Amino acid sequence: MPLGQIESEAEGKMKKTLENFRKELATMRTGRATPALLERITVDYYGSPMPINQVATVSVPEPQLLVIQPWDRSMISVIEKAILKSDLGLNPSSDGTVLRLPIPSLTEERRRELSKMIRKKAEETKIAIRNIRREANDELKRFEKEKSISEDETKRRQEDIQKLTDKFVDDIDDVTEVKEKEIMSI
Repeated sequence: MPLGQIESEAEGKMKKTLENFRKELATMRTGRATPALLERITVDYYGSPMPINQVATVSVPEPQLLVIQPWDRSMISVIEKAILKSDLGLNPSSDGTVLRLPIPSLTEERRRELSKMIRKKAEETKIAIRNIRREANDELKRFEKEKSISEDETKRRQEDIQKLTDKFVDDIDDVTEVKEKEIMSI
C-alpha cells in the first residue's frame, strides 16, 4: 500500500464503521413507527431471502403504526411469520390485503435495556475504530522500518490518525446520545 493511502484508507474504513453503527441503531425499536425497523427482517420470496421493503410497500400513517402492503398477496402470511419470528416483539394483524403493525410504547424497563444495548454497540464500534487506527499505525511503522519514511514523519502521521480516531469516537458518542434521548423520551 502506498504511503499516502494509509490515512485515506483508514478514514474510509472509519466512515463505513460509523455508518454501519447508525444503520444498526435505526433498526432498534424506539416506540415510534419507522420503516427502518423492518430492514433486518428478510422473507423467502420464491426461494430468495429478500428484505420486506423489497416485496412490499411500508408506510407510516400514524406515529405508532406501520402498514405493510405486499405487492403479491400470497406474501402476507410469509411476512407476518417473519415479523413474529423476529426479535422486535411486535404482533402484526392482517385483513387479507395489508398488515398493520402497531408499535406499542416502551416500558421503563425496556427503555433501560435498550439504552444498555446502545452503549454496548457504541463501545464495540469504538473498538472497531481503534483497531483501524492500530492497523494504520502498524503500516506506518512498517514503512519506517523499511526506511521509506523518517521517525518524525511516522510520528506526525500517527498524530493525524489519532486526531481522525478522536473525531470518529466523538461522532459515535454524539449518535449514541441522540438515540438514548430518543429512547428515553416518552
